[in-house]
Amino acid sequence: MKAIWNNTVIAESNETVIIEGNHYFPPDSVNNDFFIKSDTHTTCPWKGEASYYSVKVNEKINRDAAWFYPQPFDAAKQIKNYIAFWKGVEIVD
Repeated sequence: MKAIWNNTVIAESNETVIIEGNHYFPPDSVNNDFFIKSDTHTTCPWKGEASYYSVKVNEKINRDAAWFYPQPFDAAKQIKNYIAFWKGVEIVD
């Protein structure tokens, strides 16, 4: 699977984990050059508190377009630090 934004592959892995229709990419499959830590946090009742990254490609920023769970609840421990995308980031096979 590839995560693409602004015509650039920002993550690629054959080992994503699919939860609730979202592909979660292993941490080592993302290109950290494109990620900016965000102060945004949200809470999922069964996964825990999510943290966010903004994605920056060719000087264009997609705010809070990626999220991950640094300390997930036990029910979601398999996606600890795995990264999922939204806000126009295309996921292709």
